[in-house]
Amino acid sequence: MNFSWQAFALLSALFAALTAILGKVGVAHMNSNLATLIRTIVIFLVTAAIVTARAEWQKPDGGNWLGWACLIASGVTTGLSWLCYFRALQMGPVSMVAPIDKLSVALVMLVGWTVLGEPFTLKGAVGGAFVVLGSLILLF
Repeated sequence: MNFSWQAFALLSALFAALTAILGKVGVAHMNSNLATLIRTIVIFLVTAAIVTARAEWQKPDGGNWLGWACLIASGVTTGLSWLCYFRALQMGPVSMVAPIDKLSVALVMLVGWTVLGEPFTLKGAVGGAFVVLGSLILLF
């Protein structure tokens, strides 16, 4: 299948919604850190199965140190995000936790514009502002 980036983004949103709902039920009677570990193992196994099925195993051709450092740092920050997310799900309502978690959208937009040099658009600014406004309404 040859999906567009928009299709993958919508699928990501669908799976993220299911992640929140299933995660909320899953951590109801379990330590949130253990739940995150179980989730991580499952993600590893599913990803390894996909890479295997698509015959995408390959020896990394080195790359540059910045790329490796960013991937490692991304792994660390993903783990920390998941640990915090599952703890928040355990403590609060999923209908509030998930939208507040999406403040990351606005943060990513700001970094994209200011650090990565992506084009700033009025449409993006208004959309990002609504994400922030919605999250702040739920937060306070």
